[in-house]
Amino acid sequence: MSRRDERRRRIEDAFAEFQRAVSAALGSVAREHRALATEHAKDMFELTVRGMGVDKAVQDAALRDVTPFLTVDEKRTGNPRQAPLSMAQFADRLAQIEHDWKQSYREWTTSGPDQLTALVNSVAAGPASWPYEAWLGHPGTHDGSQGVPELWRIGTGVVTSAPETSPFPVAVPLLDQAHLHISSTPDTRQLADTLVESLLLRVLSHFQPGLVHVHVWDVGQLTGSLPGLYPLTRANLLTVHDPSRLHELLDELSEHIRQVHTKVLVDGHLTVRSVSGEGRRTEPWRIAVLFGNRKALKEEHQQQLQRVARNGLACGVQLFIVDIPITVNSPVETVSLRNDGSATCTMTGKHVAVTLDPALPRTLVPRACAAIAEKREERRSRMGKFGDLLPDRPWTENSSAGVIAPVGFDDGEQVCVQLGDTSPHALIGGPSGSGKTNFLYAMLGSLCARYSPDELELYLLDFKEGVSFAQFAPGRKDPSWLPHARLVGVNVNTDREFGVALLRFLSDEMRRRADAAKQHEVTKLEHLRAEDPSGRWPRIVAVIDEFQYLFSERDQVTAAATQLLEDVARRGRSQGIHLVLSSQDVSGIEGFWGKSAIFEQFTVRIALPKARRVLAEPQNDAAVELPRWHAVINHESGVKPGNEICRIPDSTSKGTMDLLQTQLWRHEPGQAPGLFDGSKIPLLDALPDFLDLRPGDASPTVLLGQVIDVAGSAARVRFARTPGRNIAVIGSVVQDAAAVLGGAAASLGRQHEPHEAAFTLACMVDEAMPSAQHLAKRLSADGHDASVVGIDGIRELLDRTAARLQAINTGTADSPPSPHYLVLYGVDAAQTLLEQKDAATRTSGVDSLRTVLKHGPENRTHVLGWWRGVQRLKASLPPGVYDDIGAWVAFDVQGKELLSLGPEQVMAWSPRPRRGLFFDRFEHSRPQVIIPFDTGEAS
Repeated sequence: MSRRDERRRRIEDAFAEFQRAVSAALGSVAREHRALATEHAKDMFELTVRGMGVDKAVQDAALRDVTPFLTVDEKRTGNPRQAPLSMAQFADRLAQIEHDWKQSYREWTTSGPDQLTALVNSVAAGPASWPYEAWLGHPGTHDGSQGVPELWRIGTGVVTSAPETSPFPVAVPLLDQAHLHISSTPDTRQLADTLVESLLLRVLSHFQPGLVHVHVWDVGQLTGSLPGLYPLTRANLLTVHDPSRLHELLDELSEHIRQVHTKVLVDGHLTVRSVSGEGRRTEPWRIAVLFGNRKALKEEHQQQLQRVARNGLACGVQLFIVDIPITVNSPVETVSLRNDGSATCTMTGKHVAVTLDPALPRTLVPRACAAIAEKREERRSRMGKFGDLLPDRPWTENSSAGVIAPVGFDDGEQVCVQLGDTSPHALIGGPSGSGKTNFLYAMLGSLCARYSPDELELYLLDFKEGVSFAQFAPGRKDPSWLPHARLVGVNVNTDREFGVALLRFLSDEMRRRADAAKQHEVTKLEHLRAEDPSGRWPRIVAVIDEFQYLFSERDQVTAAATQLLEDVARRGRSQGIHLVLSSQDVSGIEGFWGKSAIFEQFTVRIALPKARRVLAEPQNDAAVELPRWHAVINHESGVKPGNEICRIPDSTSKGTMDLLQTQLWRHEPGQAPGLFDGSKIPLLDALPDFLDLRPGDASPTVLLGQVIDVAGSAARVRFARTPGRNIAVIGSVVQDAAAVLGGAAASLGRQHEPHEAAFTLACMVDEAMPSAQHLAKRLSADGHDASVVGIDGIRELLDRTAARLQAINTGTADSPPSPHYLVLYGVDAAQTLLEQKDAATRTSGVDSLRTVLKHGPENRTHVLGWWRGVQRLKASLPPGVYDDIGAWVAFDVQGKELLSLGPEQVMAWSPRPRRGLFFDRFEHSRPQVIIPFDTGEAS
């Protein structure tokens, strides 16, 4: 072999080796590329399947089926590709994906559907979720006190992406929580109607007939929508509206929302549900069903619908909107129907396929609606009784935000009177025989049954000559009392001062509460109770019947009453103090028309048949044709849109209010109320102020009579050792004078130990001798030195007493002064005798009397005397000097005669039986009217 051939061979061998190396490298790269491509395909396969979800991936044609289009290599090799899901290369990845898929749904698969089923059953009991066989055809019984179902069933759902499609109930929030928006296709509109009908019947069958009212509007037809519900129209539970008058429906709903805000949502409440609390629903729901045609409403209708949707839920207005595009700023639950008959809703989300419950049987729906309507008519036609106003259990309500009292019935439903911050006071009017007392009993009974005495206090005052409120205090025949009553005043027609005293008490209580609120940095009673839970801050309702008597004269009583009433009416609302004024005389109400500051505060107006000037006349004359046993309840200051006409049940017959009082008294009697009876005389020995007197006070207290005030306290004078501490009784009636002197002496005797004080009773009038002897007997029985002298002994008594006082003043007395009380009956009867002068000393008995009056009080000697006239009293005193009489009680004396003895206010005094005018120049700025005591002399 030549060198040339050898070199060629080596070159060829090198190229062959190079070719083998390149081939090996290319093969390795190809293998690596194929491996990477396969891994990438697996990753993309996994990414695709996981992204789509296994449930959708197996349904995807690109992954499930073999493509009919082949590549060149597939054609050349005759080996077409396989479907990705069936390729062996992806089997491990697919197995891992399916494993992870099942693991991710493991918790849901094992417990999710069961938990949702239990949840729906717990919050949607009864017709809200049960099969129709259990409730359809049975009118509802719930009144709202047991709560409102939070969810309402619409069908069955499955999670389509889960390995196991376990069904579970699907329910949506409705009443007070969210509106309902349903969108359908032309093929599924019937399903939308079925869903609406099913939900409406669930709601109607859950609650008592009358608590739900349905309104239907269909843009396409006047009739035909929800035909199965038409029997409800007989009971006014269903209203079908004209397709061309959507604005009227929206206006009606808007007006209802406004009235709820002004009448119901008061005292800080935001929703009707919060007002009802745990009690019966007071305001019916209104469900408005609007059927559209998938086109937008007119702009003005759209805006009004948005306002209704925004404010309606809080006021019990619920919207079912079908195929109307909406954008509202309020909670809305949306149900979207697909062409395949399934649905999605915002409650469950897009991953749950909802199968709506099948339509209710066509024959049963009208029957069920007829049964509901019949039950509603039965409730409307029945005569509500007093017992129907009362709750099932007493004293369960809270008065922090106000009080509410059902007083009557309208179409079988309760009509209520509310008193709170926005409706603070009530004005009741009706002529004699219109049922005013019956109404007051119904209102008071309803209040007392709902609120405990810790939540509500009553102050009851009756000015007419009757005993309307007397039964609320203990009596001889009935020892029970109304536990809520703190004060009962009857027969007060002549004692107008008692009305002023009540208003003054309320004004003082109002200031006390305001001070407490200021300390806790709050302004309202509701907030004060929250800040001071341990305090006792009940609502106060003061009822004044025939209040016009309080303003019957132009005098100081009327002026004081007007000022106090305006103060309480204006500022009492925030402190939980409410006034209820009633009158059968139009003049009592007309007297307020010129006092807008007072009249405008009485936003609650109650007009009984033939009442005038209570409502906003002449526009509102609803009371003119009102039948007997009925009333107009108005919480909007008497304007006509606020009228509610109701029938008031009999509340005065035996077994009504009297039975309720006995039951409440036995339940928890509490403290008996104070009773002021203008026809009765207070008994001295039963008076707490008298019983509290004890010996030991250096300046004893004299009780002269009972002051006309809320506390029933005694009129008192302190017998301090200062000039002028004597008492004069002025008047011609022996009975009045003897009662004052007897009570005064008896109260003094209670404050001295036996034989510590001397009582000398001088009787110059024969008619008064029995009274003097009775008093002496009483004082002697208590261990005191009591003696009685007649007119023949008065001169010697006064001369001896005057001499002793002069001896004490000059220091020649042989013993210190001891208490000595001169009780003189008819001093003026001995005036002629006392004017005679002693021949030796040239002094008269009048001089001795004046000495005793002037120097006695400083030396523990006091005069309690009766003069039968003002001029007769003045004759016993130094001319123009009346300071020695520090206190006096006048009876049948005209006010102008008393001007020289007291302030100018005495001018207004006019005598009236068994009433006296009391003035203590050392303590009073104005006189007080008092009632003399019954000292037991008659017995």
